[in-house]
Amino acid sequence: MLLVVSAGISGGCAVSRKTVVKPAGPPVALKTASKQQLIESYDHQAQSITSMNAAVTMVLTAGSAYTGVIEQYHEVSGFILAQKPADVRVIGQVPVVGTDIFDMVSDGATFHIFIPSKNKFIVGPAQLERPSAKPIENLRPQHLTGALFWNEIAPDDPVLLEQSAQGTAAYYVLTVIHRVGPRAATAAEADWEITRKIWFDRTDLNVSRIQTYDSGGQLASDAGYSDWDNFGAERYARGISVNRPASDYRLEIHIVRMTLNLAIEPERFVLNQPPGTELVRVGEPESKPQPGGAAPSGASQ
Repeated sequence: MLLVVSAGISGGCAVSRKTVVKPAGPPVALKTASKQQLIESYDHQAQSITSMNAAVTMVLTAGSAYTGVIEQYHEVSGFILAQKPADVRVIGQVPVVGTDIFDMVSDGATFHIFIPSKNKFIVGPAQLERPSAKPIENLRPQHLTGALFWNEIAPDDPVLLEQSAQGTAAYYVLTVIHRVGPRAATAAEADWEITRKIWFDRTDLNVSRIQTYDSGGQLASDAGYSDWDNFGAERYARGISVNRPASDYRLEIHIVRMTLNLAIEPERFVLNQPPGTELVRVGEPESKPQPGGAAPSGASQ
């Protein structure tokens, strides 16, 4: 819009143009499904994926229109190891050269991050949410587990079904809510909160988006899924986007190759502090950088 306004001002007059839009082709037939069928499809996908070992490319975008700063980081190659319930390891490397940019591990309770260029080894509780002025510092390995591994819908959680349209795209949307407060309260007395919105593309009924919410209805994560493909006996999305509004970053992941549901050795989720690096403990009172460290645990890919 700014370009159009600028062009009009510089030209000194308004220009009227007629644009002919070519037909996009015949409309795509929309698939139909009941609420129960959608729940069963989602739960089946949630149950069928227990681990993954993937070679990926990643692009991190930090900042937003609200902060007035948007930084587009270069695409990096890397690997993602993940295993239910909460183990995840993410390694980012310089393309072609293969030098590590970062190495991150979480077991759901704590996280460890090694940044070679800063010579820092960062340790902290997995649930620590402390927005930084530099959004890149808000990236946490455990943010990926919820996007990679879905939680099944609890049998006693009510689910609402709606049909939604955005532009020319049509969706089914499941909204999952759950009871908060005393369990002894009656249905009329109980308080309810939204936990998830699950979007299904009606052209193929694949999940295209999952929004998860924190207490109070705050959007915690907005994950997108695209390019569903076969990986052995299972299907999975090749394109995954993880948007964390409160942490002010967006991570785009493209899966190059992947194996699913194979056992991963526990030691591959161990990341020790390399000797001579600076130890930074976050989320603890009076945390101070400390030198030292043990020999690193490698992640052979």
